[in-house]
Amino acid sequence: MKFTHLIEINMPDNPLVMMITREQLWRGLVLRAEQPTLFVMALDACEITARATDTLSRTLRFGTLQVHDQVMLTPQQLVHYHVPQQESIPASDLTMTIEEPQPGALFVRFEYDDHNEALETEEESFYNGFRREAYKEADIDTIRVIRELAQQGRLDAPIQ
Repeated sequence: MKFTHLIEINMPDNPLVMMITREQLWRGLVLRAEQPTLFVMALDACEITARATDTLSRTLRFGTLQVHDQVMLTPQQLVHYHVPQQESIPASDLTMTIEEPQPGALFVRFEYDDHNEALETEEESFYNGFRREAYKEADIDTIRVIRELAQQGRLDAPIQ
């Protein structure tokens, strides 16, 4: 299943929505990679097992389930999560790309790919509809947390 959707970040016509800079948005997306327990409710723990300039290797713990993944960062542009095939978990990818069609008009494009190229059965299509909605809600929640952190001033300086 491949699934893509876009979330608008800045809404100039809505004075109730705080404007976020590209730098704040970027720091929020990096924070989601480095401290995912702030963003993912079911996640019990995250251990960064390796770090290079623009990559992280992590072990995520959801109860007794452990998931190993890699995160690739393209500064100010995108965060790419790759989960390799492991035990009962199939390979999958998530890419979060910052788009700015005009200055200050920020969006984040979320792209999911489970690398299953087979045609969906009617039953799989039904369940994938629920998956798409769950992904979308999780992404909306990610942006909500980023907005809260920006409002608190926690995204104004580089993450340590």
